[in-house]
Amino acid sequence: MPQRRLIVAITGASGAVYGVRLLELLREAGVDSHLLVTPAGWLNIDQEMGLGRPVIEALATEVHSVRDVGASIASGSFATDGMIVAPCSMKTLAAVAHGYSDNLVSRAADVVLKERRRLVLMVRETPLNLAHLRNMAAVTEMGAIVFPPVPAFYQRPSTIAELINHTCARVLDLFGIAQTFSPPWQGLRHRGEPQETNKE
Repeated sequence: MPQRRLIVAITGASGAVYGVRLLELLREAGVDSHLLVTPAGWLNIDQEMGLGRPVIEALATEVHSVRDVGASIASGSFATDGMIVAPCSMKTLAAVAHGYSDNLVSRAADVVLKERRRLVLMVRETPLNLAHLRNMAAVTEMGAIVFPPVPAFYQRPSTIAELINHTCARVLDLFGIAQTFSPPWQGLRHRGEPQETNKE
């Protein structure tokens, strides 16, 4: 069976931890990761996590410069399972929505779309203006999945790490990659909550 490969891009929106955690989980799952980080992405990694470039790059199978438009992942002939942009800035969203391949992040995303592979954009901005919403609609019509990293509370998380793990696990589910942080929902009755009774 061919080795699984995913492209992971970290761009200049808040939430660099999602991209970093996904790299860790992909490595644990035995999935090759091809990493792209924009200049603003590196600034956010430093600001939000205090981690140096060598630490992040060591998590990936291969690292590409965002300026290297001749990289392997710039061609559809290089097979991958798809791409995750985590987090995805509104600038990157706009570039993908309008086919503006000015760097390797938007070019790789364009390739994933044209080859009908899975593209997941973890868009991170709030509140949203009309341009943001229209760009989200455009990429959805193209086949991408817009996945804002909105925390879920139904599993009663007690730490920020649990929230991050749950969100990243849901992303891995979209690629059929086994994970243990987000078990399938079994319904409220399996958590012991009282059920409504029919008194009529």
